[in-house]
Amino acid sequence: MSSLRSIHPRLWVAGQDGCCEGSPECAVVHACKTPCHQRAIGYAKSLPPEHPNYLARADAHDLWLNLIDPPVPLFQLESFQQFFAFAAPRYDAGQALRIHCNQGESRSASLALLLLSRHLQVLSQHSYAEALAGYVALDPASRPGRGLAQFLEENWHLLACCCARCLGADVSHRPGVRER
Repeated sequence: MSSLRSIHPRLWVAGQDGCCEGSPECAVVHACKTPCHQRAIGYAKSLPPEHPNYLARADAHDLWLNLIDPPVPLFQLESFQQFFAFAAPRYDAGQALRIHCNQGESRSASLALLLLSRHLQVLSQHSYAEALAGYVALDPASRPGRGLAQFLEENWHLLACCCARCLGADVSHRPGVRER
């Protein structure tokens, strides 16, 4: 049975069985260290933090994120900025977007939640708890890991989309963004 789920028009979430190569019609975010990021970069156990692709590697239709799902919040904001920089312009250009992780419940669902809230603004932007409540209504299979949920809750005000459209828009209403 496939874990591939349609969450929003042109937005799909999946587990490892949803891993595929991106194409001009559908960009793919591989939100898992093992096996996707490891295969894309070519390493077995771990990558030195100074490696240029330590957090992510992108090409025209694929983004490979070095994400694990630990019980404590061991994430870097830059990983989420790279996600927005990849996903938002492709989605806006009409490309479908498939986001997968190993189980299809935590990392992939959380990235879809961020895209729907912080970029597409179809979920609450006020707080992670409100956005999560709206997302779970769309995707009942979502089960964010404890560490990821804590990271998103604590850093919600910093998790703004960084695509050109969002940066060029009036973002003064966004938490964490100040007018100069």
